[in-house]
Amino acid sequence: MAHFDLDQLEQQVETLIRLNQRLRDENKSLRARQETLVGERGELIEKTEQARSRVEAMLSRLRAMEESL
Repeated sequence: MAHFDLDQLEQQVETLIRLNQRLRDENKSLRARQETLVGERGELIEKTEQARSRVEAMLSRLRAMEESL
């Protein structure tokens, strides 16, 4: 009986070890993905600011052209 309990405990420990490793791998993958997304977000913010600046510059030029007419 004790041998059976020990085998069962050993199986549970092995299962927990595999689960722990799987979760570590998943966590590592998610952290890498998060890092990538944060970088992409920064690039998109920069591109949005550049586009906003260009649009504002165009609007200023259009207003200046309109006033000169």
